[in-house]
Amino acid sequence: MAQNFDIPAPTKNPMSLQLDPKKFEKATDEEKRQQDVMAESTTFFKDGMRRLMRNPLAIISIVLLLLVVATMVIAPAVVPYSYEQIITVNGKRDKRAANLKPFEYSQLEQQYMEETGEKLFPHIMGTDELCRDYFIRVVYGTRVSFIVGIFAALMVMIIGIIYGSISGYLGGKVDLIMMRIVDIIYSLPDLLIVILLAVVLKETLSQAKLGIFSKLGTNMMAMFIVFGVLYWVGMARLVRGQILTIKENEYVLAAKSIGAKNGRIIRRHILPNCISVIIISTAQQIPSAIFTESYLSFIGLGVQLPMPSLGSLANAARSGMQSYPWKLVFPAVMIVLIVLAMNLLGDAMRDAFDPKLKK
Repeated sequence: MAQNFDIPAPTKNPMSLQLDPKKFEKATDEEKRQQDVMAESTTFFKDGMRRLMRNPLAIISIVLLLLVVATMVIAPAVVPYSYEQIITVNGKRDKRAANLKPFEYSQLEQQYMEETGEKLFPHIMGTDELCRDYFIRVVYGTRVSFIVGIFAALMVMIIGIIYGSISGYLGGKVDLIMMRIVDIIYSLPDLLIVILLAVVLKETLSQAKLGIFSKLGTNMMAMFIVFGVLYWVGMARLVRGQILTIKENEYVLAAKSIGAKNGRIIRRHILPNCISVIIISTAQQIPSAIFTESYLSFIGLGVQLPMPSLGSLANAARSGMQSYPWKLVFPAVMIVLIVLAMNLLGDAMRDAFDPKLKK
């Protein structure tokens, strides 16, 4: 049987310089439990994702974006129409299939289904004025806008990080000159440059065969160039401001003292501490790029026909807004859903990944 032995309290030797044990009190059970409760070991990314998943608006935004992405991927494989296909019945163009309402069939389609007993795929969002299925055109327009937003955000992130890192780390005259260049770029009108580049590229691409780049059209290529030339300045300023603060820390000075190269210091010691600003700014750049593409397509400076985008679909539906209002509602609702979900997700990521906002 186990026996309990009372261990006598240690006594202090009168000639010793040690502290008297009688002056100390035993820890209570509550104090012992407080010592046992320790923070779980985690990383910056895991901690940020945990707080992000606790935000209900972030969850709703992620679900909406996943539904949009799933529709873009699955719909073209399910719907038997293409974005440029004119509806035909028995190999003949159905001229009466123009501007059909959602889930409505034309007379030829109804007659064909009655004669053959075959069920045709419904026009979920109706048709446009050229007898093309409107749902698949909205899906492809969403694809174009989504890809433009992600591609533009990646361009802005890469260029802004490189430029802002060099300017903030080197400082001095280099920083002064580079920031004045940023101020000049801020003053350039993006719409005017898109028009000028579209005119110049139109003459260049008419003589050269560039495959898929020619299919995108000169307006879309001009838009990508403008994103790469003008829209990175905000990211560069944010990264520069962070680096100006971080580069004076002790661990950066220690890395310099042991002979670490500037590139390694920036990559391994400075940029990881700017990751919250980079993630937040990139997430908020995507809806901005989507909205920019939409309004440029709305005024006719977007993708080349017959390739649709949400902005060009809204522009085409503007003329028949009183007779066919649903043609404007569908692309407008899709733009609102994507931009709103991206903005809410960007705000939630700012709250989750910004160390200054931790409670």
